[in-house]
Amino acid sequence: MAFLNDLFSRVGRVARGQANQGVDVLEDATFEATVKQTVADMKTELNNVVRASAVAMSNYNRLDAEYQKYVRQAQDWKDRAGLALDAGNENLAKQALAKKAECDRQVASMQQAVEQARATSEKLKQQVTELKHKIEEGERTATTLVARKNAAAAQRKVAEAMSGVGSADNAFAALNRFEETVSKEEATAKAFDQLASAGKDDDLEAQFAALGGHSVDAELEAMKRERQQAKAPAPPAAPPYLPKELAGPSPAISAGDPAKEKAGA
Repeated sequence: MAFLNDLFSRVGRVARGQANQGVDVLEDATFEATVKQTVADMKTELNNVVRASAVAMSNYNRLDAEYQKYVRQAQDWKDRAGLALDAGNENLAKQALAKKAECDRQVASMQQAVEQARATSEKLKQQVTELKHKIEEGERTATTLVARKNAAAAQRKVAEAMSGVGSADNAFAALNRFEETVSKEEATAKAFDQLASAGKDDDLEAQFAALGGHSVDAELEAMKRERQQAKAPAPPAAPPYLPKELAGPSPAISAGDPAKEKAGA
C-alpha cells in the first residue's frame, strides 16, 4: 500500500510539473503575443485616423475649391464691371456688379465652413503625426518588454536549476533522485551482507578469543607475582662514583711521613 501511495504521488508530481511547464510556456507565448497585438491595435487605430483624416481633408479640399471659385468669379465680375464703365455702358456695369454680389454672398456663406474644415483637417494631420510617433515608441517598448521578459525567464530558470527547485523534470533534481536511489541500493546490499556473515563472524571471534585470551587463574597468578615483587627488600645502593685520583688515600699520608709530621708540629 505504501508503495502504491509513493508511486501515485510521484506520478502526480510529474503530471503537475508538466502542467506547470505548459502553463509557463503558454504565459510566455501569450505575453509576447499580447504585446504584439497591442502594437497591432495601435496601427489599426492609426489606419482609422488616417482614413478619417483623408475624408476630412477631402471635404476641406472640395469646399476650398468651391470657395476659391466664387472668389475668382467675384473678382472676374468686378473686372467686367470696370470694362463696362470704361466703355460708357453703366447698365452693363450694374449687371456685372449684381453678379459679383451673388458671388460675394456665396463666398461669405462658405467662408465659415471652409475655416472649420481646414481646422479639422489640420487637427487630424497633427493627430496622425502624434499617433505615428506613439506607434514607433510602442514598437520599441514592445521589443524591450519582450527582451526583458525573456531575460527574466532565463534568469529564473538558472536560479531554479542552481537552487535545485523548479519543475519536476529538472536535471539537477533528477540527478539527486538517482543518487538517492543508488545510496538506498548500496545500504540495502550492505545490510544483507551483514546479515549473511553474522554467524561466521561470531564463530571466528570466539576462536580468536580462545587462542589469545587469559583465564581468571592466569590473571590471579600474575597479580600474586606483582605483589611479591613489591614486598621484596630493595637491593643495596651502589657506592658513589669517585674519580680515580680520589679513589683512596695517598700512600704518603697513610704510611705517615716523619719528616712531614715534624714540620707540621
